[in-house]
Amino acid sequence: MTHWFHRNPLKATAPVSFNYYGVVTGPSASKICNDLRSSRARLLELFTDLSCNPEMMKNAADSYFSLLQGFINSLDESTQESKLRYIQNFKWTDTLQGQVPSAQQDAVFELISMGFNVALWYTKYASRLAGKENITEDEAKEVHRSLKIAAGIFKHLKESHLPKLITPAEKGRDLESRLIEAYVIQCQAEAQEVTIARAIELKHAPGLIAALAYE
Repeated sequence: MTHWFHRNPLKATAPVSFNYYGVVTGPSASKICNDLRSSRARLLELFTDLSCNPEMMKNAADSYFSLLQGFINSLDESTQESKLRYIQNFKWTDTLQGQVPSAQQDAVFELISMGFNVALWYTKYASRLAGKENITEDEAKEVHRSLKIAAGIFKHLKESHLPKLITPAEKGRDLESRLIEAYVIQCQAEAQEVTIARAIELKHAPGLIAALAYE
């Protein structure tokens, strides 16, 4: 079970200070900005931490995205989006376009880009587990679960957040809907490969294995 899985690099991003002098006027607002900065840095740090596990990743991602929502959704019901949505410029590289970054002054762009990286992390975590010698059944289930989570994240970004971008992604960029859909299909297919591999190892009936492969 060592010969497949996603191998593209993680997206890189420019640092974001979340310092808004003249806009942030109270201690509560300053604390939120500080928390945003530290939670973003923590999440980026975990992407390359080999000791990180799904629980740590989920907690770090939830922490950052919950704060970022304040830059996307209005806190009252008077408008559909936050007045802070376009206050910060974000830069991200693409997995297929080398180190030439894309930039948008839009918190939705940040949410999708960071979410994309979280999904990529789950594929790489699955790959790392699958590359172990004598992988156990529980580990195989964890590989399968991680790939399904990655597929779900990609699908959610495509359906719920991509349409909200003011500036659509260029062709071949990570946030193009066709590319995200390709990642969804790839993750689903790799998860199915785990199921087939386990069926082969457990010497299930050839007809069952053929049915799984056909699906």
